[in-house]
Amino acid sequence: MRFFSFLSLLVNIMLCPVAFADEGSVDKVYHPYVLPNEREVEWRFASRQNDDGNLLTQRFAFGKAVSEHLMLEFYLVGARDENDDFGLASYEVEARWMLTEQGQYWADWGALFEVEKAHSKDLWEATSGILIEKEFGQTSLTTNFLLTYTWGSDRDIDTESEVIPQFRLKYRYRWHPWLQPSVEIYTGEKFVGIGPAFMGIQRYQGQKQLKWELGFISGLNGDNKDHTLRFVLEYEF
Repeated sequence: MRFFSFLSLLVNIMLCPVAFADEGSVDKVYHPYVLPNEREVEWRFASRQNDDGNLLTQRFAFGKAVSEHLMLEFYLVGARDENDDFGLASYEVEARWMLTEQGQYWADWGALFEVEKAHSKDLWEATSGILIEKEFGQTSLTTNFLLTYTWGSDRDIDTESEVIPQFRLKYRYRWHPWLQPSVEIYTGEKFVGIGPAFMGIQRYQGQKQLKWELGFISGLNGDNKDHTLRFVLEYEF
């Protein structure tokens, strides 16, 4: 009962009349964990279709744990423009900090810090927030509470808020390591989305493992059509 009360509280917070994130709000629900000596390569794909057309983004990243609790990751972000040309859109540096050991407290805590710079514009974006994960038997609840700050002379002040709060949630059933269904919720500036997702892990020798995620998020913000297909492939070694 306490879990359902907690989930109800999160949903009520999520639906409060605050500014919501932009089209980039459907991206990834971050887990708070870092493995010692971890290295990874990652590819993310997101395709959002709404009444204004299709927005396609891809992220290519390399990351390395610089300590037992801190992971640094470097991204190249590609996007398709209004002329249907795909090219480099931005650069990003990300730090994920594991604040508590797994199982040390009632929930596992982490922090996220990101800085992104547009490729050919004076446009910057910084994101920071708290990552929380709690296990309930064979299920896990992961939440991200984030704030994004944008600045630069090319920021569209008529359509973009300077500070954007975001909320992300994943409620996952750990059925098998290779198949774990979940429900994901995203909120951001003028956006609320929910949908099914799946993830899986294939482990190899040592700490080598291949992770994948697939989700389909439908927007609930009133448009006739607003849905995002997202996919993540990540190899850790």
